[in-house]
Amino acid sequence: MPCLAAALLSALGAAAAAPLSLNNAVLVSRPGELPAAEESAAVVLVEEVAKRTGVTLERRSTWPDDRPVIALTSEARVEGWSHDIPAGVPDKTDAFGLFTDTTASGMPVVWVVGADPRGVLYGAGALLRKLEWGSGRLGLAGPLTFTTSPVSPIRGHQLGYRAAANSWDAWDAAQFDQYIRELAFFGANAIENIPFQDDRRAPLMKMDRRDMNIAMSKICARYGLEYWVWTPATFDLNDTEKRDELLKRHEDLYRDCPELTGIFFPGGDPGDNPPELVLPFLEDLSKLLLKAHPKAKIWLSLQGFTEAQTDYVLDFLNANRLPWLGGLCEGPSSPPIALLRNRLPKHYGLRMYPDITHNKLCQYPVPWWDQAYALTLGREAINPRPAQYAYIHNWFQPYCDGFISYSDGVHDDVNKTVWSALAWDPATPLRDILMDYTRVFFGPGVTYMAADGISALENNWRGSLADNGAVMGTLRLWRELESLAPELAGNWRWQMCLVRAYYDALVRARLLNETALESEANAALLRADTLGAGPAMEEALAILGRADTEPPLESLRERVIELYNDLFHSIGLQSSVEKYGASGAERGASLDFIDIPLNNRWWLEDEFKKVAEMAVEADKVARLREIALWEHPGPGSFYDDIGNTAKSPRIQRSEVFFSNPAEEARPEPLFWWWDDGKSRQRLSWQLTMDWPEAAVYEGLDPDAAYRVRTCGYGQEILSADGVRLRPEIDGRGLGEIKEYAVPAELLKDRKLTVTWDHPEDEKETPWRQRSRVAEVWLIRR
Repeated sequence: MPCLAAALLSALGAAAAAPLSLNNAVLVSRPGELPAAEESAAVVLVEEVAKRTGVTLERRSTWPDDRPVIALTSEARVEGWSHDIPAGVPDKTDAFGLFTDTTASGMPVVWVVGADPRGVLYGAGALLRKLEWGSGRLGLAGPLTFTTSPVSPIRGHQLGYRAAANSWDAWDAAQFDQYIRELAFFGANAIENIPFQDDRRAPLMKMDRRDMNIAMSKICARYGLEYWVWTPATFDLNDTEKRDELLKRHEDLYRDCPELTGIFFPGGDPGDNPPELVLPFLEDLSKLLLKAHPKAKIWLSLQGFTEAQTDYVLDFLNANRLPWLGGLCEGPSSPPIALLRNRLPKHYGLRMYPDITHNKLCQYPVPWWDQAYALTLGREAINPRPAQYAYIHNWFQPYCDGFISYSDGVHDDVNKTVWSALAWDPATPLRDILMDYTRVFFGPGVTYMAADGISALENNWRGSLADNGAVMGTLRLWRELESLAPELAGNWRWQMCLVRAYYDALVRARLLNETALESEANAALLRADTLGAGPAMEEALAILGRADTEPPLESLRERVIELYNDLFHSIGLQSSVEKYGASGAERGASLDFIDIPLNNRWWLEDEFKKVAEMAVEADKVARLREIALWEHPGPGSFYDDIGNTAKSPRIQRSEVFFSNPAEEARPEPLFWWWDDGKSRQRLSWQLTMDWPEAAVYEGLDPDAAYRVRTCGYGQEILSADGVRLRPEIDGRGLGEIKEYAVPAELLKDRKLTVTWDHPEDEKETPWRQRSRVAEVWLIRR
């Protein structure tokens, strides 16, 4: 299938000199009652053009003689139309073509021709993405002639109306309608709701959940889209009372919904039932489902299943053909997608359930994210990551029949667009997707700069923040865009880009300042032998306190607060628990962490209290010296904060995503979430790995003696140049030290490679209790 963007480029090749004016155009649709999706296509064009231009297209079913025309049809022949309808649209579901022509009087005609009614809707969305528009004007840059059809049959997003979401719970039905419509602009054909899970009544909810379940089904029916639901069982399925209650809730839902396409039952995350209980439950569910929706299917994920449980399901499906089962879903903590596709019978589908909403502690973390961002912006921050998610989509797309993403808010809107567009055509250039996004949502005047600005926001998150001076360039770009397009101040997508640009720059300014303050405080601690321990600690605390009394770039902080307030009122984005009703500190509450220390200030305060309680002054001075030199072991020695992209130069890693992006493919840093994100532990202990690929040391002195020192939690199986070393000191608590002597013969080549093996006895250990390593030193004696 030819790439949509390539076809458009070809079609527009000679267009620069021949723009098409559609001012005063008439929208012509087929006479009579139209299928829902085709009728919605006409409504969408009229309404969306009016929003952008202030001009309301006249709609009729007959052709004018002397005005431009936008004609929509899913039929090759229309009674009463004297104009030939362009041919060549593929006879495939959702296919469409866009063509330009002229009337007998020389007026331009734009054809939106669908292979089916929903194809017309997607054609209308594609036209909106390509229109040149402004106040009182509408047109195209040049003629169009192309046809296209989607590669993936399932292209959807989860919009779960529940308390845990960071924005949906504040919406009414009209906002869902608008957002679902806009997702369809880029080819989305499925919406997945969460009708039951998380029974909390969110204070921001404007509608009862049951009413919203029905409303979302009706919206999908109106646009001709698929309506799915995500329905875990969060209790033991042996509990017959709760089992029957859940079946009844499903039965009521099926009866309520005019449109229902798929039931997604996650095997885990949440839920902890073995397949021996899950499969019979799903069969009982299918009997209720098929009564109300005979074409609907049930889909199962194996999230959290053990290897034996995975084998049980796959063996069962190979031995039994289940007519009610649509297939399997691959999501976070699922078996690898290649394994599922290879072992799953071909008559079952395989759908991805990708996490495009989280930045850490997730399926696809930001590669080697700077800890300063992880501490402030957090797991569910506004996160345009177009390049990474384009790569992930196209890596896995050949294995599956499409996707419905895991999303918990609007903060990942760019990522949704990228996945939708690439599921339609994986060959679409990423920049073309971003330009379509910025053109349709921000306007032709800022299309190119805003597309670059979105890419720049992703690049802000690459590598060491302290070393990434481009962050300030990104802010400068978005400030220039602010001045160029003041009319976009109330646009929530625009606000999200702006707040990220300002927040990123603020975090960098704070990081540089507070890193310097900690270095200055450490220098004061090293003078404890002359100042005395007490005065040295007082001086260090005063230095650290300047982060509050002399903060950098306070105007950036004020602008961030202002923009988050705008976002709450424009789209319901909840950036704070206390201020805006976010469901939890980890649920997008970035504003609540805007002032969290980006150095070890809190840990130092607590350590100073311990030091003050020591009885002997010499011991106090010695401990303060140890603290001050923690990351600076001296000439010929080396220190690495293992998961910290800025402080781990000797840790072997893949810091970009151009390799297998599967979560099981390579080690990644793990940002621990303690004390609701406001832990006072040393920052290096809050960022660990289990385990890094290797630590590599070059240029060592073959005549010197070295020791490996590590700090982390639990047990450790450490080798140097393949030789297993035994710890002489074996601290296993958080922050305790392990030490190993390095055999002299390993140093003859002036190089040492330290590696770690996974403890065999921890395979079934819950991940939060597994051993891990946070820091490593190579100490020259």
